[in-house]
Amino acid sequence: MASVIILRRLWQGLTSTLLDVLVHVGLLVWDVLLTLFNHVVPQRPVGRVVKAGRPGFGGKWPEYVPPREGDSRCSCPALNALANHGILPHDGRNIAFPALGRAIEDVYNFAPTFGFFGPKHAARFLARDYWRDRLDLQDLDAHNCIEHDASGKIPRALVEEVLASASGPGGTLVGADLSRLMGRRRVAAKRANPEYSLSLFHKLFGSWNCSTLLRIFGGNVDDLRVVLGEERLPDGWEPRFRRRMGLTILEFNFTVLPVEFSVREEVDGAIDAAGRERYLVDPGVDAKKME
Repeated sequence: MASVIILRRLWQGLTSTLLDVLVHVGLLVWDVLLTLFNHVVPQRPVGRVVKAGRPGFGGKWPEYVPPREGDSRCSCPALNALANHGILPHDGRNIAFPALGRAIEDVYNFAPTFGFFGPKHAARFLARDYWRDRLDLQDLDAHNCIEHDASGKIPRALVEEVLASASGPGGTLVGADLSRLMGRRRVAAKRANPEYSLSLFHKLFGSWNCSTLLRIFGGNVDDLRVVLGEERLPDGWEPRFRRRMGLTILEFNFTVLPVEFSVREEVDGAIDAAGRERYLVDPGVDAKKME
């Protein structure tokens, strides 16, 4: 009996690993092909980035209705906005994983590879079947799913601080602004949380989230104030990324990686030092010495 159990576990592990490899290789090939196609066909014209027949075509979004008591929301304002406009169920509940991906593609002009990868990762983390199971938006705030140390819902005061620090042309946000933001957030999170941990995957995931402010929203402060502060899509807004097949994972990473690897606090010792004062005998005196 024991030998049968061992063989079954080995077989299940082997087939699961092989299937994962095939899915990821297929996703990579598909993503590269979409990226190449995007660069040989014309972009979508301004005013028609959202496809005809989909919510938001021509900048006309469904009515915004604030969440009611008992509605499910998560720490991602862009996803919450989809529910607030009724593009996802307004109560934020009982959402199929593929439907979540399609909404992300339709509204924000992400490529199908991106629309598959994000919800598939969430389903796997939540130990659910991507094709058969469903989720509530608040499920995504399970620690280390889309929420992780140094993430979480952005307070309104921090939203204004971020937007006020925009240093790009015409007062837009640029990658350097986001790198500074993430550095400060990580230092503050480690100082406040003795059990702080952030893997490279979640650092990159945080940079993915921040980089949508650049690639999808163009760093436009007025638009971002509405999206981040009110979790609403501005009237007349459409994605700034206009390539025909949407923003692919490959192309997105050309923005994500510079944002992540420009976080100065990761190399200047600020994150390592954060929170160290809680273990010092005389925090006031020793903290001055550390300065």
